Amino acid sequence: MSELAERIDGYVRELELRGVSGHTVRAYAADLAQFLEYLSPPECAPPEPQAIDVLTLREWLVGLYGQNLATVTIRRKLAAVRGLFGFLHRGGVVKANVGRLVRTPKAPQRIPDVMTAGQANALVDGVGTSKQERPFPARDRAIFELLYGCGVRVSELAGIDLGDIDRSERWLRVRGKGRKERQVPMPGKAAEALERYLAERPVVREQSALFLNHREGRLTDRGILGIVKFYATLLSGDPSIHPHSFRHAYATHLLADGADLRAIQELLGHARLSTTQKYTQVSLTNLMAVYDRAHPKA
Repeated sequence: MSELAERIDGYVRELELRGVSGHTVRAYAADLAQFLEYLSPPECAPPEPQAIDVLTLREWLVGLYGQNLATVTIRRKLAAVRGLFGFLHRGGVVKANVGRLVRTPKAPQRIPDVMTAGQANALVDGVGTSKQERPFPARDRAIFELLYGCGVRVSELAGIDLGDIDRSERWLRVRGKGRKERQVPMPGKAAEALERYLAERPVVREQSALFLNHREGRLTDRGILGIVKFYATLLSGDPSIHPHSFRHAYATHLLADGADLRAIQELLGHARLSTTQKYTQVSLTNLMAVYDRAHPKA
């Protein structure tokens, strides 16, 4: 194994030890494997980390642009390489983090598509009915109620343990990015759906996960995604709806009904207010659409 490959393995292990989300670890590991492959021409070993300079990284970026990758994908791959060289710099392997000398591609500001309150409620209320003949209807309904009622990320939902629920005060403890914990209030319907599920949830020794799969293990991010896609396709005919769609709807509907932007930031677990501010753009866009439809001078 080459030195660069060993260093990449070391960096990925460090990410795991730091408690970085499994999704991020997998994405970075795949990105760095592709980076290693780019630097490994046929029958040649890749250069040592010290030999990789800014020009090499720029040539690599040009190759990524040539693959017509989305800007956000290129930004993530560059972040993975920057993280690797930061790890090498801290360990004294390289003199500087050359990844920081490469300009980050600008991502276009895209306003997320957001369900209306009526659409979101109709979808959630349609989950888990007797007509659907699903094996775990109470679990599925609780998943949707928590996604929309609490605005949690899919990874946060999958990571909730039984001990994270305050059933009397209706609070959830969730672990966000960087393992940061926050408290999220549960609305009435979400609490009711959760109680119905907990009454049916099998008691499994040494299994603390709130949501279980058919093997009575923890339901994963991918499992929740599959459940959401099934119901979204069945009930609304829109397979593009995913767990994060409910997070967008949660924030946008709170803002539209007068919630403070700082409070929404806390509820979502955003480190920066600028991340939350994209929902003001959504609300303004919706207001303009109403104005255009209703005002006689529009």
